[in-house]
Amino acid sequence: MYSVIEIVGEDCISWEYAVKNAIDAASEDLRDLRIAEVKELDVKLDANGKIAAYRAKIKLSFRDEK
Repeated sequence: MYSVIEIVGEDCISWEYAVKNAIDAASEDLRDLRIAEVKELDVKLDANGKIAAYRAKIKLSFRDEK
C-alpha cells in the first residue's frame, strides 16, 4: 500500500532547491519514496517586497509498511 502526504519545502535560491529540500527532509523519516508531484509554487516576500524565499508545496507518495 502507498500513502500520500503534502509537504512544503523552502529555499532562498530557487523553487528547484525548495523541492529538493522538502524531499531530503521527508527521506529522513520515510522510506521507499516513490513520486513527488509539485502542486504549488509561491514566494515569501520581505518587508521591502523582495523575494526572501521560494516555496514549493508537493505531494509525496511512499510505501506504507503498516
